[in-house]
Amino acid sequence: MGEERSAAATPGTPEHRAVMVVIVGLILGLMLSALDFVIVSASMRTIADELHGQTLQAWATTAYFVTSTIATPLFGKLSDIYGRKKLYMSAITIFLIGSLLCGLATTMYQLAAFRAVQGIGGGGLAALAFAIMGDILTPELRARYQVYFSSVSAVAGVAGPPVGGMFASADTLLWIDGWRWAFLINIPIGLVALVVVGLLFKMPSRRREQRVDFGGAAWLVVGLGPLLVVAEQGRHWGWSSPLTLGLIALGLAGLVAFLVTERRMGDAAVIPLRLFRDRVFSVVNGVNVIVGIGVFGSLIFLPLYLQLVKGQSPGEAGLMLILQTAGVLSTSRGFSKTINRSGRYRDFLLAGMGLVSATLFVLATLDSGSSLWLVGGLIYLLGAGVGICFPVTLIALQNNSRKEDMGVASAAYSFFRGIGGAAGTALFLSLMFSLAVGRISEAVGRASSGAEFSAAAADPAVIANPANQKVLDTVSGSGAVDLDDTSFLLHADRRIAAPVVDGIADAMSTVFFAGGCVMLVGFLLSFLLPGAKRPGKAPEPSPAPVGEQTAAS
Repeated sequence: MGEERSAAATPGTPEHRAVMVVIVGLILGLMLSALDFVIVSASMRTIADELHGQTLQAWATTAYFVTSTIATPLFGKLSDIYGRKKLYMSAITIFLIGSLLCGLATTMYQLAAFRAVQGIGGGGLAALAFAIMGDILTPELRARYQVYFSSVSAVAGVAGPPVGGMFASADTLLWIDGWRWAFLINIPIGLVALVVVGLLFKMPSRRREQRVDFGGAAWLVVGLGPLLVVAEQGRHWGWSSPLTLGLIALGLAGLVAFLVTERRMGDAAVIPLRLFRDRVFSVVNGVNVIVGIGVFGSLIFLPLYLQLVKGQSPGEAGLMLILQTAGVLSTSRGFSKTINRSGRYRDFLLAGMGLVSATLFVLATLDSGSSLWLVGGLIYLLGAGVGICFPVTLIALQNNSRKEDMGVASAAYSFFRGIGGAAGTALFLSLMFSLAVGRISEAVGRASSGAEFSAAAADPAVIANPANQKVLDTVSGSGAVDLDDTSFLLHADRRIAAPVVDGIADAMSTVFFAGGCVMLVGFLLSFLLPGAKRPGKAPEPSPAPVGEQTAAS
């Protein structure tokens, strides 16, 4: 493959320009989901406070992950049958509808429902972008053109956090609540993407008649839905309550029915089980699940840590999160070609997983007094580790897949990572808020015997401030701190707020430690990958240059 050259690789040729049109269309679609994730993450503390649902934010995040996870393989399969272009435009449209509905939400439960709609479109965008890239580019060129996709992460990662912080900090913008623009900003970008894809996108029409596994998708909903609900609500119901145990049983039964259905559907399955006979496919997607749990489950806490523990504004936290993007770009852009050329997937994956795991363990040692320089350095290192893990898993999976399996294999990449992301977000947010109330009460109890806290608690001006009342009520034993709305920390006396901040920091430390343990499991699993790409694997035929394709799907 090293000696093959596609005409699409030569700048200035019609084929190269045609490829660039496709790349621009893919970038615009991916920009939607990438910007959305970053902007919403930076704004979520304010969004949850405004909707009085800070402890319910897992619903909004996991709803997106669940529907995008299930939609991803379906879009991949449907695009194999009906063509990529129509499905890609449908995914953009669904994403825009979901974005508009999210911008109109008035409760956290409404937001969760509308994020589920958004997730369907997001799953299609992720699956089809990588599948289309696999269609039009040879394995060698995928790594070369990866730089354009890295630009999506660059723009989203650099612009997203401060933009999200700006929206969250603004009371109103064009007479609309500032935080609602975290979703409404998707609409102009999406409309441009629709125009570009609709008018300029040319893809070969390769309709293949086969069944679509809607039954498998339905059983997957039955399997994942109850288990994720238990992950979020089990702490309220009790882990041994009949409702909890019943939902666990229902979820496990749904997963068993899903596997039975997939076996019966064969190649028409959402994820054909024959693919798991290949060690690279199995190990990479096992690692993808773990990366989803550890990375997405942990990354969601970085803006919360900066805002709740370090007291930063959404805008300040957004600027700090640019360091994560810098870390991703410093490794993903530098290593993509090297990974593809060397084929040493295992070595690079071990490096990425090890770096993420080690960084999370160090993050677990932070408290409210930790230096921002240290925090910033760790955010950068976490991004650097992610920047290795994501490209190596995608390159390994696509280079190891047959041409006819490119759609479903690319969808599997997002599918398994999405499963992990949904599970990690639900479990870690549930763990954090389960621990936070008790840790805050312990911290308040310790602080109440201190001179500084006692002096503040006796100060008439402090007592008269409503923002301090939640903590003072906890001291008096009349109630626990309500974390559904944390905006009181913005106005509370620093001495009174300190034990609340310390309790939250302590709970987050446990979450980061749990994330490090999860990633350590992925590190060990990575040893099962082959040490180098398998010898003797025939190179894939170079796809027809896009400029020569006349049929639009």
